[in-house]
Amino acid sequence: MSKTLKWIAAFVFIEQVALGWSPSADRFTWVMENSPVWIGIIAVVLTHRRFPLSNLCLVLLALHSLILAVGGHYTYAKVPVGDWACDTFHFSRNHYDRLGHFAQGFVPAILIREILTRRLALRGVAVALLTVACCLAFSAFYELIEWWTALATGEGATAFLGTQGDVWDTQWDMCFALIGSVVSLLALSHVHNLSMQKRGAAKLFNR
Repeated sequence: MSKTLKWIAAFVFIEQVALGWSPSADRFTWVMENSPVWIGIIAVVLTHRRFPLSNLCLVLLALHSLILAVGGHYTYAKVPVGDWACDTFHFSRNHYDRLGHFAQGFVPAILIREILTRRLALRGVAVALLTVACCLAFSAFYELIEWWTALATGEGATAFLGTQGDVWDTQWDMCFALIGSVVSLLALSHVHNLSMQKRGAAKLFNR
């Protein structure tokens, strides 16, 4: 295991313990919000020898895990920084949920781009279009998970859904994930290429 991954794993462990020790949200909501983090860290550790991710990708995944952990601790509708922004800028709702879904597109875009670039040797428009499409598909699938959870648990899923009375919440969530994926590619593609080169994928960019 690389030094970077060890630091990332330690960061995620500390964050999960600190924000999961006594969450303001009920334990069911905390588990639902944080389960993607647990699945992700296990997958990264198990595949690290065969497919070590770039440092940029690992750092972004760690930051995403923190966003999820904070949302799981308070519930997305009650995160203090979102309440502060709501009071300060007179928003109609706590927008931390929007940040979470923006990150749901922004961070996976780099992960998916890395897989498509290094495994399939895709470049340019092809990798960009497929990356955005995968991010949007993942966001839509996550909305289906929220729907299935609501059907299975009834009112117990209210905090997990975090709709805050917005009938268009599902559409907004997918929209922000879409925006996040596009912004990520526009802002980080060059930096991501450099990070992948350091990871040993230089031959992909020297053709």
